[in-house]
Amino acid sequence: MPARKKIAFLASETDIAQEAATALGERYGTAETEAADVIVALGGDGFMLQTLHGTQHLDIPVYGMNCGTVGFLMNEYHEPGLEARLADAEEELINPLKMNAVQEDGSVYEALAINEVSLLRAGSQAAKLRIFVDGRERMPELVCDGALLSTPAGSTAYNYSAHGPILPIGSDVLALTAMSAFRPRRWRGALLQKTARVRFEVLQAKKRPVMADADSRSAGRVLSVEIASVPEIKHRILFDPGHGLEERLIQEQFV
Repeated sequence: MPARKKIAFLASETDIAQEAATALGERYGTAETEAADVIVALGGDGFMLQTLHGTQHLDIPVYGMNCGTVGFLMNEYHEPGLEARLADAEEELINPLKMNAVQEDGSVYEALAINEVSLLRAGSQAAKLRIFVDGRERMPELVCDGALLSTPAGSTAYNYSAHGPILPIGSDVLALTAMSAFRPRRWRGALLQKTARVRFEVLQAKKRPVMADADSRSAGRVLSVEIASVPEIKHRILFDPGHGLEERLIQEQFV
């Protein structure tokens, strides 16, 4: 008989997630995160991203159960049968994006993003951005409310709300999407190779300030942002059979 998996339960601060962690811990036992075979994250997608970022130094898969509002990266919450679900779960590997943002004072802010890196206007006037791809200027001036670069895993999140494309999870593609593009009129963005290095330069930064975020980790106001995929970092996410990211991405397109 195979040994039981050591499970670490991590929960968001909500009452429902904390109560779930207590009940599951009493039922299955709980291990310290560093000693666990698998991490069970209890919350919504935001907490799942937080858990993945916080445990990226560990080679431990994360299985999410939805105790929050949005649960695209999560499985349904059920207390019984968890060990069998973990044994049958299918694993998805996700590479994050790395953001290097030059802030207004010249300092550099670095952060990883599993979903997207976004730039948003921080004042009353539209942002003006210059875009480079692999060192080549591709757009001398984009006038917009903002722009983002999304991974396939994040393509149904902020990217999709901004009318960006849904990307198949196994594709080596990134989505560059504009928010409320004014010039070029209604520009919808571009599809780029996963290996692409994207640079945004903020034009008229004092008059038209722009802030940058990596999965809601804010760099504050910035002068420029460089983004590239990080293939050496792999986030391991577990899903119930038939309910993995590929299936969910397809479902989103036929709602």
